Amino acid sequence: MTGPARTARLGVLALAMINVASIVSARNLPVMAEYGWSMLLLFLLSIVVFLVPISMAAAELGTAFPRDGGVYAWVKEAFGGRTGFLAVWCDYAENVAWFPTVLSFMAASSAYAIDPALATDKRYLLAVMLIFFWGTTAAGLRGVRASALIGAVGTVAGSILPALLVVGLGAVFLLQGHASEIPFSAGALVPDVHLDNLAFLGGIVLLFTGMEMAGFHARETRDPGRTVPRAIALAVVITVAFSVLGSLFMAFVLPEHEISLVSGTMQLFSSVLDTLSVGWLLAPLAVIVTLGGIAHLTPWVLGPAKGVAVVARDGLAPRRLGRTNRNDVPVALLMVQGAAGTVFALLFVVVPSVSTSYWMLSAVTAQVVVAMYALVFAALVRLRYTRPDVPRPYRIPGGLPGVWLVGGVGLLGCVGSFVLGFVPPSQLATGNTVVYVLLLALATVVLSLPPFVFALLSRRRQPEPVPTPVG
Repeated sequence: MTGPARTARLGVLALAMINVASIVSARNLPVMAEYGWSMLLLFLLSIVVFLVPISMAAAELGTAFPRDGGVYAWVKEAFGGRTGFLAVWCDYAENVAWFPTVLSFMAASSAYAIDPALATDKRYLLAVMLIFFWGTTAAGLRGVRASALIGAVGTVAGSILPALLVVGLGAVFLLQGHASEIPFSAGALVPDVHLDNLAFLGGIVLLFTGMEMAGFHARETRDPGRTVPRAIALAVVITVAFSVLGSLFMAFVLPEHEISLVSGTMQLFSSVLDTLSVGWLLAPLAVIVTLGGIAHLTPWVLGPAKGVAVVARDGLAPRRLGRTNRNDVPVALLMVQGAAGTVFALLFVVVPSVSTSYWMLSAVTAQVVVAMYALVFAALVRLRYTRPDVPRPYRIPGGLPGVWLVGGVGLLGCVGSFVLGFVPPSQLATGNTVVYVLLLALATVVLSLPPFVFALLSRRRQPEPVPTPVG
């Protein structure tokens, strides 16, 4: 049996679980729980304008161009290497702001194993976050095998198990006859449409980022034209079910004004376990969730950095960034990532509240990652014109109008999310609005700027052409 045949073993369920593992997390549920019943319409809107379009785009691009590199390969095919570099850099840079949000969830969860009051203590959170972050960075230096092994445990214990528990414990709470914190009514389904009240909608993109993962593994399936779209469809159903049910059950149990964006999941566990007279389970559960979160984070510390290292070795970034140790790990990129992540983690000290710090980091993450997705949607449309003859085992229905519809709706969703990301949410104390917007804009620009700087420096280093002598 040949090498490629041995690797082409991912079926629909296995491929769907890759997506589910990268997306489903109880950490994000408090964001939408703030909206109560009206979250249903907001979820529907985000599914239509972002989740479905990116799923269809990933299915077509992943099966038409099943190459290593995923987003980088797709965008490079459409617009060239430097634009592909911008796409993969956005994936690397958004992690710098995303890491502290995951770390804060882990640190707040660990507090419930010691003293729940520590979940709002900024000094405790920052200290634990930095210990976890540099610990996972050290683990990443040992290479992809170690990261993958740790990540296999984290996928279950850090993401899927807490999400299942949120739904399960919330259901038990209601079945025992306890009143919901959000009584149902037809009017409750209608969102309070004010710009500052819809700010959280910009962050909903983070609930669904990662749906393109199945497209990355198209080469590892026997029949990409059937397997990839079916896997994505299954992942969409599972992800939406967990996101909607988890957010709803959190809203059922916790009063809106008490929901913390950082520790909302552990708050729910604490409330329900106390109600069920098994509060002693909270501490061991907190330990499991914390350790699972560490394990879930470890592969993400290494993955995007390796993507940028490939770009550096291709000459589109300083080659020293692509140098690796004996474990094939780009050490310089991990150190830069660690230093930048530490700076962003300091927001938990200087910003008024823990939830506000969490939200600002989530907003920055969303701003950068939607730029990557916008490039994917643009590549989807362009490749139908520049590479029309490439076989596409899965084709978005409707010909060019169908592709323009999917790509256009996706781009509009990205633009809308980007704009809303700069609006301070009314649910949080964000201080001066001008300062808030300037901070987000500065962080977004700084994180997105390096590919342009590298391109400029590269042009300056190129020698001037020697004029040909005349005569």
